Amino acid sequence: MPYTLEGLHTHEEEIKKSRFLAMAGPAASADEALAFIATHSVASATHNCWAYRVADAYRFNDDGEPGGTAGRPILQAIDGQQCDQAVVLVIRWFGGIKLGSGGLVRAYGGAAAQCLRLASKTPIVPRTVLICRCPFADMALVQSKFPAFDAAIAGEAFDAEGVSWRLALPSEQAAAFMALFVDLTRGRGDARIDEDR
Repeated sequence: MPYTLEGLHTHEEEIKKSRFLAMAGPAASADEALAFIATHSVASATHNCWAYRVADAYRFNDDGEPGGTAGRPILQAIDGQQCDQAVVLVIRWFGGIKLGSGGLVRAYGGAAAQCLRLASKTPIVPRTVLICRCPFADMALVQSKFPAFDAAIAGEAFDAEGVSWRLALPSEQAAAFMALFVDLTRGRGDARIDEDR
């Protein structure tokens, strides 16, 4: 099961006089990840190396370190900790001792992995969006069942016939909710998966 981070987390360590500061945070999109990197990068540092993963989209950057020694190990740490919708920035202040390619891979990947290990995480639950419509007479009864299905209202509209909702709920609950919806409205309501999502 993939996890995302609950907030910003940092981890710092010194390796052969170089200081490494890892910062990890949640990112729901590539733009959010890039904004996180821009916000937290330190211009005076020797290197600001980073990686992010948002579902199938990912990027990484070595920021002047030898190719494949910084960004890719950070991404591997994200994947190794089963994180998604996450960004990690590892800032390095060079201490005068070269680490070599293997040492850089271990330093960047290790700092990122430890930062993610210590961070507070929450499971990512796949959600399905339903479009539901029912008469006003059934509205309160149906709405009272939302908390039991962890259904969040993503949109709501009223007309002369009743109410229409866009509901986001855990995908594994969608079929049971739709069956209950039909029962509660005695067949007068309509619930279907939003295929446009």
